[in-house]
Amino acid sequence: MGEINQENGLRERYDLAMGRIARIPEDHTVPQPFYAYFREMADFLKQMDELWNQIENRETDSYSLEQWQELNHALYRDILPGQYEQSYANPAYAVKELGEVHGRILSFLYTELRGLIVYAFEQRLEEMVIHLELFIEIYNRFEAEGLPEYKEIQQIVYWFVSDYSEVFVTRRIREDVDPALDFAVRIIMDSDLEDLRYLYRYGEYVSESELKTAQFLNSLPEEEIAAMADTYTEGYRIGFVMGGKDLSIKKTVNIRYRLGFERMIRRAIQNFRAMGLEPVIFRTAVSTVNKRQHIRIGYYGAIPNKQFDYDHKADAAIYLDKKFIERKLGVMRTAYESYKELSNGHAGPAVVEVFGEVPFAPETKEEAYRLSEKQQKLSVTMGNEASQITNQYIIGKERSFTIIAFPVPEIGTEYEAIFRETVKINTLDYQLYQRIQQTIIDTLDLGVGAHIQGCGANRTELYVAFAGLKDPEHETLFENCVADVNIPVGEVFTSPKLAGTNGVLHVSQVYLGELNYKDLELTFTDGMITGYRCGNFDTEEENQNYIRENILFHHDTLPLGEFAIGTNTTAYAVAKKYQIGDRLPILIAEKMGPHFAVGDTCYSWQEDTPVYNPDRKEIIARDNEVSVLRKEDPSKAYYGCHTDITIPYEELGLLEVVKADGTKIPIICDGHFVLPGTEELNLPLKK
Repeated sequence: MGEINQENGLRERYDLAMGRIARIPEDHTVPQPFYAYFREMADFLKQMDELWNQIENRETDSYSLEQWQELNHALYRDILPGQYEQSYANPAYAVKELGEVHGRILSFLYTELRGLIVYAFEQRLEEMVIHLELFIEIYNRFEAEGLPEYKEIQQIVYWFVSDYSEVFVTRRIREDVDPALDFAVRIIMDSDLEDLRYLYRYGEYVSESELKTAQFLNSLPEEEIAAMADTYTEGYRIGFVMGGKDLSIKKTVNIRYRLGFERMIRRAIQNFRAMGLEPVIFRTAVSTVNKRQHIRIGYYGAIPNKQFDYDHKADAAIYLDKKFIERKLGVMRTAYESYKELSNGHAGPAVVEVFGEVPFAPETKEEAYRLSEKQQKLSVTMGNEASQITNQYIIGKERSFTIIAFPVPEIGTEYEAIFRETVKINTLDYQLYQRIQQTIIDTLDLGVGAHIQGCGANRTELYVAFAGLKDPEHETLFENCVADVNIPVGEVFTSPKLAGTNGVLHVSQVYLGELNYKDLELTFTDGMITGYRCGNFDTEEENQNYIRENILFHHDTLPLGEFAIGTNTTAYAVAKKYQIGDRLPILIAEKMGPHFAVGDTCYSWQEDTPVYNPDRKEIIARDNEVSVLRKEDPSKAYYGCHTDITIPYEELGLLEVVKADGTKIPIICDGHFVLPGTEELNLPLKK
């Protein structure tokens, strides 16, 4: 009865709100230029009301493909490139039209209300209601005599995100662990996947890329789909085996993917269910409270406009303060406690990444929000404490993951050929790589560090220190990584010793977290970043801010959390053949040369869990001087980020092991493997 009364109460509030919004276009109580803004927003909200009713009454069930496409385009038209320049979602346009005092925050409101598209499709009435009421409350302030001060609107937004954190954060946590929230699962498992209308039922933006991806997967024989899904799910299972973790005690797995891959995901769900795991599949966040800058975590469709995402990545500057953080973390603790059993049964994410889009080089806009220096530090604190809370309930040493990647049609006219090459790369003979990589590891274990030097225009000159071995017969420094959690093969990696790790890391161009970096250079002193620059923008300040925001994630510095040698020369050869090196995801790119991760180690939150190579030697380099601080204060041990930066083979002059007596053993010279026993890795390069 209580739930019925709550539903009736929400419905009454919804009807009242929509009634008020319907009258706004006829009102003339708000002066220009704000009247034009609120009238446009009211029209959008009426469109959301119509959408809600269409979904609720199942009118869309009979929509033709053309009707779905017309609706989908109408929902996202205003933020697509071209139209975005005259959209209030664009903070530059909003400030131009509405002024510096109100433009930015009203652009935020416009952006936040776009989440109603998702809430309408998923029929989430409470989120619909509270956003409608937020809009009306702000509109009422503009109806009053005299324009409201910025602080007045900011406080409305502040108390909205604070008061309703319980709604947003609790829902997000539940989405991660509760299989009963099965909106996406039902689409995947119940739809006729040959009828591409199913793609529009999510409410995500659908472009030609998603349609062509789904069409291509539909054209593949069942055995190829099975091979793709089996590689993905078996890698997940083997990750538990290799980590000595008990998969049988887990109940759920989080599947992340991009629309168009449903045929593979359906088979993967069947595989996971055979392992005793139910899927939990959540959408990338639409609420500002749950977003992590411009990064998309969860399933999603086409990205309508990456500049739009980038412009709003720091909207939290409106409300981020110590009290809000305390509020959000308190809600997290309460929510996890409420779903403690489900959280303990969660096994971790299984991710399908995509690649092929044109690298995105963002425009930095003065009108967009930026976190203050104080807020940057608060953001770091919140991230650290949130990670600790999550790890307490979804226990790090008990969970695992897997990641695999496939191209999308934007990669070019040879998409289908590249896709098939990628499937081959993902299924290379791991035993061959395991044997060759063991040869490399045996040599690395003889050293106290490694010297890496660039060639040509590459300015890398770096010495990486290794942790010491006390029992070489039973211990090793490097993990022999083939194709389980981190598909495809192959690499060997370690957590470097920070003291003594010094020098410069440089790459001419690299694509990190959907952003393009030109002439990226990081300087390390005792393993910590002490300098950084790039060549993306005209001024040094813009370049510094770009790196600080998107690689350092507002930290003052980061440690070198990983040093690795990628061995997948087959992937490198494919990249060269099709000229797609700048389109590859880090998942593949990191296997195509030595790479260096800044941030946490690969063993973050799992340092005390023994890990062994196939030769049964324990990998003892799981900690560094920062991560070991977890024993005293976990907030000082973790940064909540891990970004891999790869030097491609053609930019690598030398990678050599340095022994304690000063002698050196070269592994790679002039982009080719020269260590005896690794010659087979050069065959794809010669071809």
